Amino acid sequence: MTRLAATVAATAASLVPAVALAADGKESPGLVALTLQMVASLAVVLGLIYLFYHLSNRWFKLGAQTRGSSERHIRLVETRYLAPKKSLVLVEVGGDFLLLGSSGDALTFIKQIDILEEIEVVDDAEKRPVAALFQGKLDAMAAKIAAMKQGRADSPGQRAEKL
Repeated sequence: MTRLAATVAATAASLVPAVALAADGKESPGLVALTLQMVASLAVVLGLIYLFYHLSNRWFKLGAQTRGSSERHIRLVETRYLAPKKSLVLVEVGGDFLLLGSSGDALTFIKQIDILEEIEVVDDAEKRPVAALFQGKLDAMAAKIAAMKQGRADSPGQRAEKL
């Protein structure tokens, strides 16, 4: 039994004798006795709910393990969405990789992929770091700006002023 269940049980056990002592008197129980009785009843009910929850979780987990669901033979590797309700799905089934097309309510086999060859091709394309790509874009933009500035310097209006 866990700490919370033990605490609830101990609280309920300590409150029940106090309620019984308060009810032994000849006059009707007072506000304190009724409050203690209500708290003790609530503690017992919450303790039973928690105990049932704990036991049911253990029972359902044990049942799932005995059914052999811990071994998984199908794994979703990646999904790429192309349009609303249209996507490509890469699935591993028993070590084989399958590319499937999903469109709304239909699933279509496209091809079986040898993943090692495909990964090598993708890795070669992705070896250039993002910083190098960004630097290339900046250099191209700087060259365009320099060409534009030189074009302005060679414009006919400015040539006439220089002469």
